[in-house]
Amino acid sequence: MLRPQDNGVREAKRVDGIWSLQPDAAGTGRAHGWWNAPLRDPRAVPVPSSYNDLYLGDDLHDHVGDVWYQTVVTVPKGWVGHLISLRFDAATHRAVVWVDDTEVTRHEGGYLPFEADITAYVTPGTEARITVVVNNELTWESIPPGVIQTLADGTRRQRYYHDFFNYAGLHRSVWLTASSPCRIVDLTVTTAVDGTDGVVRYTASIDGTTPAATVTRVALTDACGAVVDTTEGDTGTLRITNVELWRPGRGYLYQLTVEVVDVHGTVVDRYRQSVGVRTVEIDGTRFLINGEPFYFRGFGMHEDLAIRGKGHDPAAMIHDFELLGWIGANSLRTSHYPYAEEVLDHADRLGIVVIDEAPAVGLNLGIGGGFFLGGQYTTYSPDTITNVTREVHRQAIVELIDRDKNHPSVVMWCIANEPESQTDAAVEYFAPLFQTARALDPTRPVGFVNMLLATVDQCKLTDLADVVMLNRYYGWYIEPGDIGAAEQLLETELNRWAERHAKPILITEYGADTVAGVHMTRPSLFSEEYQADLLDMHHRVFDRVDAVVGEHVWVFADFMTTASFMRVDGNKKGVFTRDRRPKMAAHHLRRRWRNDPT
Repeated sequence: MLRPQDNGVREAKRVDGIWSLQPDAAGTGRAHGWWNAPLRDPRAVPVPSSYNDLYLGDDLHDHVGDVWYQTVVTVPKGWVGHLISLRFDAATHRAVVWVDDTEVTRHEGGYLPFEADITAYVTPGTEARITVVVNNELTWESIPPGVIQTLADGTRRQRYYHDFFNYAGLHRSVWLTASSPCRIVDLTVTTAVDGTDGVVRYTASIDGTTPAATVTRVALTDACGAVVDTTEGDTGTLRITNVELWRPGRGYLYQLTVEVVDVHGTVVDRYRQSVGVRTVEIDGTRFLINGEPFYFRGFGMHEDLAIRGKGHDPAAMIHDFELLGWIGANSLRTSHYPYAEEVLDHADRLGIVVIDEAPAVGLNLGIGGGFFLGGQYTTYSPDTITNVTREVHRQAIVELIDRDKNHPSVVMWCIANEPESQTDAAVEYFAPLFQTARALDPTRPVGFVNMLLATVDQCKLTDLADVVMLNRYYGWYIEPGDIGAAEQLLETELNRWAERHAKPILITEYGADTVAGVHMTRPSLFSEEYQADLLDMHHRVFDRVDAVVGEHVWVFADFMTTASFMRVDGNKKGVFTRDRRPKMAAHHLRRRWRNDPT
C-alpha cells in the first residue's frame, strides 16, 4: 500500500479537521445502524488526535468500547474516471468504515494504515458521508493484549499490561485519493554499495487493465534534481557513480520516479520515492552502517502529548527532533508501536537512525500480571495468548514492514518489547514471527527486547535474534538507591551476555523516575541528582564492555500512564518533562553525546 501523493497524475486530499464524535457506552450503535444517518448528539472532535483528554469528565477519558466518528466530504468533480480511495493512517485499535450506507473496510490494529477503494460508492462533484466506529478494547486476541472487567454496577474497565496510557481514536490523517485505474500499488527499494558506486534495486507492482501499459521511464535523480540513471521495466537496477551515501547525521536522499505509460505514450501513473543509499550489517559484536561501526545514542520515545494524546502533531515532532539534535542523539526506538510515518520521513532527512518496533508489548504475564490484569495468568495458553493472537501479531509485522521498508533511517525491526522469552512456549510463539520478518526483509537485522526475568542463562529467544537488546533498571527496580551495588551487578550481567552470545549488545532501556525540580544535597530516589548519577554509572559500565554498541535511555520525555499508585501523573523517567523542559540528566547526556564539557 503506497502512501497518498500529489504529483500531477495522482491527487490526495486530507480529510483532517473537526469531525463529529458520538460515544457509544452502551455498545448499541452497530445494532441500531448509526452509520445510516447523521450522528444524533455528537460533540466536536479534532482529527488527528486522541479523544481521551479533550473533554472534561471521565466518560471518554476512561471509555471502553466503541466511539463513532463522522464527517461529510466533497469528492472533487475532476476525479471522474479515477480510482478513488479512502485511507486512514491509523485508527486505534480497530475500526469499521462506511461511506454513506455502505461498509467499505475494516481493520484490526491501532498504529498502521488501511484503505478502501470507494469508487463505486461516491460521485465526483457531490458529497459523501464518512462514518467510522473506532474500538479501543484490548483482549487476549489483540496486540497489545488486555482484559476487560465488568464491575457489579455494569461498568466496564480495561486492564492491560503495558505502562503507557491506552489513548484511542483517529490518531493520524485521513485521506481521499485519486489515481488511475491502472496504477502502481507497491514499490520496494533496496540499496547496496559497490566501491564508490551506489546500487539501487527496485520492484514495482502494477494493478489495472490499461492495454499494454508498462512501467517505463524509471529515473533516479540526486538532491539537486539531476538525473543520475534511468531504466525500464517493473524490476530493475540503477547505478550511481560516486554515490553520496545516507549516513547517520547526514540524511542524503535521492529520488526514484516510476511511471506507468500506455501505448500512446501517455503517463497513466507516477510515483516518487525518496531513496537513501546505505548498507546495514552485523559483524560479530559490531553493528555496521556503510561498513563502519555505529554506536546508538538516543532514546526510547512515546507518541504522547498533553491534550492530543497520541495524535500526530507536526510542530511537536519538529521540536522533538530539535531536542534530539541539541542533546547529541543519533537514534531512537519507536517504543512500543510504529510511529506516524512523518516521523520516519524526518528521520530520513536528518540522518537519525531508527529501530522500528511492532505494537507487541505486554506479552509477559509472569511479572505483575496479578496487579495489572487482576489475576494470575500463564502467558501462552489456550486461555490467554494463543495462535490467534500470534496471527494478529504476524499481520502487524507484515503491515509494519510493508509501510516502512523503504525508509533508510530504519536499520532494524524489533518484533516485541519485553515478552516472556524463557519458555519453550515463547519459542513456539515467536519463531514463526522471526521467520516472517526475515522473509519479508532480508536486508535488516531482526530483534526483540529482553527483560530481566529472562536471564542470560534462561532466555530462549536471543538465539533467534541478530542483536541482544536489553531493558535493565539497576539502581531503580534492582538495588534502588545503591548505585555502587547496581554498577557491579550491571557489569557482571553485561559481561555474561557478551560471553554467551557473539552478538552486538544494545541497551534499549535504563533510567529512573525523576520529578523535575526535586533537588537534594545527597542524590536520592526521584531527585534530579539521582537520575543524572544513575545514567553516568551506566555509561561507565557500557564503556568497559566492548560488545555494547549503544545506549537508549528510557525515556525521552515524561508520558502519561493509567492511574496507579506507582505513577504520579504518569511516568517520570524522561530526561525532558512532558512539556519538553530539560532535567539535569539532559545536560549530562549532552556532555557525553556531544563531547561538550560546557
